[in-house]
Amino acid sequence: MKKNFVLFFTLFAFISCIAQEYNVKEYYDKQEVAVKMRDGIKLHTTIYSPKDKSKEYPIIMQRTPYSCAPYGEDQYRSLIGPNETMMKEGYIIVYQDVRGRWNSEGVYDNMRAYIPKKKRKQTDEASDTYDTVDWLVKNVANNNGRVGIWGGSYPGFYSTYSLLDPHPALKAVSPQAPIGDFFFDDFHHNGAYMLSYWRVTPLFGHMKSSPTTEAWYELPDLGTQDQYQFFLDAGPLSNLDQYFKEDNVFWKQLKDHPNYDEFWKPRGIIQHIKDIKPAVMVVGGWFDAEDLYGPLETYKAMKNSDNYHSIVMGPWSHGDWARLNKRQAIGNVYFGDDISAFYQKEIETRFFNHFLKGSGDGNTGLPEAYMYDTGKREWGKFDTWPPKNTRKEIYRMGNQSLAQMMTMEFSYQEFVSDPKKPVPYSEDIKVVFTPRKYMTDDQRFAARRPDVLVFETQVLEEDMTLAGDILAKLQVSTTGTDADWIVKLIDVFPPDAEDYEETQDYLKMSNYHMMVRSEVMRGRFRNSFEKPEPFVPGEVTPVNVKLQDVYHTFKKGHKIQVQVQSTWFPLIDLNPQTYVDNIFYAKKEDFQKQTHRLYNSSSIEFTVLEKE
Repeated sequence: MKKNFVLFFTLFAFISCIAQEYNVKEYYDKQEVAVKMRDGIKLHTTIYSPKDKSKEYPIIMQRTPYSCAPYGEDQYRSLIGPNETMMKEGYIIVYQDVRGRWNSEGVYDNMRAYIPKKKRKQTDEASDTYDTVDWLVKNVANNNGRVGIWGGSYPGFYSTYSLLDPHPALKAVSPQAPIGDFFFDDFHHNGAYMLSYWRVTPLFGHMKSSPTTEAWYELPDLGTQDQYQFFLDAGPLSNLDQYFKEDNVFWKQLKDHPNYDEFWKPRGIIQHIKDIKPAVMVVGGWFDAEDLYGPLETYKAMKNSDNYHSIVMGPWSHGDWARLNKRQAIGNVYFGDDISAFYQKEIETRFFNHFLKGSGDGNTGLPEAYMYDTGKREWGKFDTWPPKNTRKEIYRMGNQSLAQMMTMEFSYQEFVSDPKKPVPYSEDIKVVFTPRKYMTDDQRFAARRPDVLVFETQVLEEDMTLAGDILAKLQVSTTGTDADWIVKLIDVFPPDAEDYEETQDYLKMSNYHMMVRSEVMRGRFRNSFEKPEPFVPGEVTPVNVKLQDVYHTFKKGHKIQVQVQSTWFPLIDLNPQTYVDNIFYAKKEDFQKQTHRLYNSSSIEFTVLEKE
């Protein structure tokens, strides 16, 4: 089932599919070169230069594993650069196939580890970026000596990487939805394997032997549009081996390294972010199902650097900020008009123009944190994130209630978790490349299941704004020896809420249960991601679940709800609920029905914005 994956992953890397009136070929020359790295490996590099040679331009570059397509100096993209405004204003715009991918030489390494003190011809993505920037400023005509880098998703990871050992000409970088650590975003969440990404394993796992402009891999055909049923029928993860042979390097790495070991640790980029020099603007989406950990943690790691650093978080799913949709909606929920257009023109373009064309003194006129309130549906500006004017509020979970009142009563709620009937992550029946819509999906279907616990406040009498992270402190026990714990924060709409254009036909926004944030903690990692340990059956055990930041106002007339469950299928793989050393090798008989208890000493801690 060979497909045109070049086109597909060009879209994945945030190239707008909207038809443009602007003719790139009319205003830009295109050149393809092979830039030699310090070890002799040549990387395919595409350069679009303005035809107007009367002035100098800054260079802005994206390094990608998803291809520089279309290939050929007479073949042009319909949109180049971070956005249409910058393309029309004039930049030298560069794309590069990273080492080992597409038309570049070398061996690909998924999330290649950074080498802090390289010797002689040792290379990593930082050195490849340095060598490329050095070649560009010395060889591309009409450049002004300033370079910027941008990219979303995996190119966002390479953007962050460029900040390590940067070339002096590198002045501004925008990591957008950057992968921060494969054990905490993308393919894992707190150690739980993201089964929903399994189908794209060939994209990262199959190596090529020489430069190519054609796809050398293919995604497996599930033979059904019912993703839930496919994975349920497949059974243990080991049964999926039939789809990937030993030549799928990444599948083997996933199976051989179930814990946060010395294979995964060096591949994380967050721990290397220190003493950054170039200006940085991190961008992410509040409803990005793929990379939410990355942008938030990248920004937080940068706060100790003296450089210009900022963050922008909008009501977007993965890459929405690079698309020009009139109505911005995630699934059934509408957030406003022209939000991406505003970001591109008033935030992104201003950032790059200031540091690559302007004074570069840091006085951009932009706040350090430009954050969108997904409840009020409006932008907020802050000097830092989380804001300084916040407080912590603790809510207890017990007897289906979410309240600040403490109780002396000792009680619990319990449910039976059956791996043969896991809780779906969505009501939709379809196969998706990677999930997006579920991040705001209606959770009523889950609330009505016996294996999902529900805790809810009374109807709010005034607005309540959460601005920062969330920490669920669960007290649990199980009849088994392992379990996953999923916590979901939900905004319950009032009965008179009106439908949006985007609301699915079978739904109503009346009493809609909008998921605001959610996360899983694989129970075996509750004390250490490096050294997993089983539960003692029947023993009350603390399990903390950190949910990523939110900026969301629960409005007067709404309710705050928290759901707790132990399966989330097939978003994450099934926990056998019987402790085994490696779930990738668990056998059918290891998967057992167990009873879980959540005690009313459990709580959830919110970061609440103070009223002005």
